[in-house]
Amino acid sequence: MALQDYLGEQLLGVLASYQVQGIVHHIGVVYPRRNNQLQVFIPKGHALAVGSLVTLHLDNRTGVDELDAELRVYRTSYKGRVISAEESWATLEPVEFMLIHGTRVVEEYRAPGYAFPVDARAPAGLPVTPLQQLQPVEDKDHHNKVGVLTTLAAGQPHTTVLAFLTSQDDDVFLISMPGTFKSQVLKREARCFFTIDERAKFTFEQAIEWNYTILETRAHLVPRESPLHEQIRTAFILKNPWEAAFFMSTELEMLHLQRVAVVCSGERRPAR
Repeated sequence: MALQDYLGEQLLGVLASYQVQGIVHHIGVVYPRRNNQLQVFIPKGHALAVGSLVTLHLDNRTGVDELDAELRVYRTSYKGRVISAEESWATLEPVEFMLIHGTRVVEEYRAPGYAFPVDARAPAGLPVTPLQQLQPVEDKDHHNKVGVLTTLAAGQPHTTVLAFLTSQDDDVFLISMPGTFKSQVLKREARCFFTIDERAKFTFEQAIEWNYTILETRAHLVPRESPLHEQIRTAFILKNPWEAAFFMSTELEMLHLQRVAVVCSGERRPAR
């Protein structure tokens, strides 16, 4: 079956790409084709180069405001190549994707000869958070249950959908496991981006116009022995109760993403 059969004929996507001018994120309307190519409409235009690699996060959670530990929505980190580009449109062909529902892979594809680029950067670990106390939780994000983390993998960004907690200072808190791909990338490059949308509360038309926030951040570790860890755990579970079971793992990593900048869709950020 094609991605269109699971995701529909039109949905919103978060696109990330390394371009000559720097790292760029776009919020676009995505039209999956039967051959798993994607047509992407980017309202304010773009400068994506033909032949460049992009990563596009896709999921069908529009209107979903109640989630559980299985995350029962179809979602994928679509690795693609730009094959045509016009002022506000780009067409992507797939090089690799894995469509997931809950914890199950339902469709996957890898172009002949494609392998995700090897990351030669040595892991350096994550710095400990400088925070001493959790600031007031951001109430406006209570209904926004999950966001998109962009980690700066070698050759091509990687995207992951995650439950999150935010403070009024734009601090973002996540949980992960040390063996995951995103965690391994962060230990090589702590700089990352986090995109928050409000599809749980707003219509499709509103969401593409103004209901996205893209934060450039730097990741830190919140040690389990820190008093801050318990403060965040309590607030995190209150917002995302289906995540409570994950905190029983002794290997769980709690991450603090400290805001560097608020990024506009299409704004190019330096590569380093």
